[in-house]
Amino acid sequence: MGRVLAIDPGARRCGLAVTDPLRIIATALDTVDTTALLPYLQRYLATAPVDGFVVGVPRGLNGGPTDGTAPALVLVEHLRKSFPNCFVETVDERFTSVLAERTLLASGKGRQARRDKGQLDRISATILLQDWLKGQAHP
Repeated sequence: MGRVLAIDPGARRCGLAVTDPLRIIATALDTVDTTALLPYLQRYLATAPVDGFVVGVPRGLNGGPTDGTAPALVLVEHLRKSFPNCFVETVDERFTSVLAERTLLASGKGRQARRDKGQLDRISATILLQDWLKGQAHP
């Protein structure tokens, strides 16, 4: 079984998280400029087996699209074309940024560390992936 990689896409950067090979736990991986995402993923997949991607799609409070929805869906199509042997699933990413901020606050990190937007993106991707893993569990 291969890893699953989560992407929290943004206009400037994307937060990334990845599972262990047994898909038990999600771990923050990296933050990458959005324009450099596909080359980064190609390099990563050349070194680690990845079965698929989980992409956070922004939704408004009412469940409707936001300014970030269309670019996220374009990313999904690029992933499907660039990595045809990998599955690509989307998840609703509402509230992951708020949860990431709360997680960072609860960690006791200083104000400077909390200002690191890349860290928030990585935590958001990890939350997305951990939630996806919970949904995959069989009773």
